[in-house]
Amino acid sequence: MPDSHLDAAVLASLQDVMEDEYPVLLDTFLTDSDERLRHLVAARQSADAQALRLAAHSFKGSCSNMGAVLLANLCKQLEEAARREQLDDVPALIEQIEREFAIVRILFRAERQRYR
Repeated sequence: MPDSHLDAAVLASLQDVMEDEYPVLLDTFLTDSDERLRHLVAARQSADAQALRLAAHSFKGSCSNMGAVLLANLCKQLEEAARREQLDDVPALIEQIEREFAIVRILFRAERQRYR
């Protein structure tokens, strides 16, 4: 897996810890991430900086825990923009997050296929 998108060491650690439940973790992350993206978009549409900050913070933690380093970094940038109430930066950041998550989704689905 490309290092720029996923941290192989984090995934290896998760595999060791989760054992047979690792595929379930991957599935859960993908499902939860779709919901987190919906929260980001909804907060942007309502121009709710606080909701956007909280949603970005939550998504950042989830991505970080799963080794999605670039996605976590983009969420951190969005969280900081929302904290500063710089909402002009938000649409471009959410677009970047959506693009990066599309890549991560493909990589995690490929990872998931290894356990069928």
